[in-house]
Formats: sequence, structure tokens, C-alpha cells
Amino acid sequence: MTTTLRPTEPLQRSADGTRSRHYAVCVNSRPVGTLHLATHPAFGPSVAQIRDLRIDERDRGRGRGTVAALAAEEVARSWNCRRVEASVPAHQVELLRLAGALGYVERNRNMAKALPQRPPVLPPGSVGRRMTEAEYGPWLAREKASYERTLVERGTTEREAHEKSERDHAALLPEGVGTPDVLISVLEHEGESVGTLWLAQRPDGAFVFDVEVAADHRGHGHGRSLMLHAEADALAAGATRIGLNVFADNTPARRLYESLGYEPVQYHLYKPLL
Repeated sequence: MTTTLRPTEPLQRSADGTRSRHYAVCVNSRPVGTLHLATHPAFGPSVAQIRDLRIDERDRGRGRGTVAALAAEEVARSWNCRRVEASVPAHQVELLRLAGALGYVERNRNMAKALPQRPPVLPPGSVGRRMTEAEYGPWLAREKASYERTLVERGTTEREAHEKSERDHAALLPEGVGTPDVLISVLEHEGESVGTLWLAQRPDGAFVFDVEVAADHRGHGHGRSLMLHAEADALAAGATRIGLNVFADNTPARRLYESLGYEPVQYHLYKPLL
């Protein structure tokens, strides 16, 4: 039996050069699933995304998903893509195993936890406060620069990274430090600023966009204090759940979040296309 991809629509092209196409996964012309392949809306036409891959329950366990994913990679190569990405919910263990067997590696993961009923208490000498307007400008400049470096590492040009950073921060922080449903805080220890926190309220709970301990204050537990402050702020805003994103190579941060009770929700994977 031969597993192939059969297009179910014309190739979709947008003005910015991105592509998208839906396929039926077929075995000897018999549909057994679906696949959606597209280029990345943020990272451009050189990065492909397997946005959805589903195999009908009765046809699972026969290698159909493996062949469909490999066929999608060939399509991505024909689009001149250099990398392919996929996101897998943490509970879909079989898909994670399939991705690993195909050579996909984790880039980052989303983690979340249910908030406690009572706000946690910060260690003695530590206190959180709102960021001032005077502090906001320098903080935003550092935040944008860090974000741009991350984008360049994922394959965008410096110009594309700068433009995306400007768009994203303008959308997420339209009113600066006073943006509704956004709390930007400074952690002080013994009266000295040691770190910053960017927390936002979403319909499904609070989300930590950024947490940073000043370089000369790392290794003293301030990261944990910032996360405890995030939980307290989230509870005060009425949230019952809090989430975040962490990169796979940031082992200290991942271990901190795990120790605080955060669990993986979704894995974001990638594979170079040689």
C-alpha cells in the first residue's frame, strides 16, 4: 500500500510570499487523514509549519502519519524552505514520539499551573512594585533587543526581526506601562532593583511574557521571587491559572518552573531541511 498526499485546494499565496495548502492523506487513493502545511507567518517563506496532521483512528498505528510527515517535508523543500516546525500538545504522547523519531527537536514549550487559593509570600527583604514611566523606556529597549536576537537565531534577517519586534510590542503594549490587563513590575531586594516581570491577563488566565533577573544578581533566588510575585499579581487580577513559555536550552529556568508546579502544555519542535 502507498501513502501519499493529495491536495484538496489550490496552493494559497499571500502578498508577503507565505504559502498554505491542505491535503488529504491517502492510501491507494483512499483518504485516511488530513494535513495542513504552510510557511511561517512570522519567520517567512523559508520556514514551513505542519499546522495539522490527523490520521483516522482506524488507520492509526500503521505508519501513515510518518509517511505523511515525510511527504510534507518534501513539499516544504520544493517551496525552498530550510526548516520545518510543528507544535504538539503535551498529552499527545504518540505524536511526540513520532516527531522525535523523524528528527524533530524541541525549541521551546508552553507550561502552566493552577494558581493557589492564597497568594504566596515573598522572602524577607524582597518586595514587588509597579515599574515607573522613567524605568519603562530603558526596559522596553532591552526587551526589544532581546526579542530581536531570538528572532535572528530562528532564521529571520535583522531587518525582519526589528520590524516584527516593533509590531509585536506595539500590539502588546499599546499604552506602555499603563496598558490595560498588563502588569510590569520591578522586584527589589533590600531596597535594590534586582529583576523585572511582564505579566498579562488573558481570557484563559495570566501569562508571563518575560521574567528577568539582573545579571549581577543572579544565583540568589530572585527568579523564584519574581515568579511568586507573578502568581500574587495574577490572583489579585482574578486569574485561576498562569502560563509561560520557556526555551528548551534554558535548563535553569525550566527546572525553576517545574519546582514551582508548572507542567508542559504544548511542545514546539523544529527540524532542519537539508
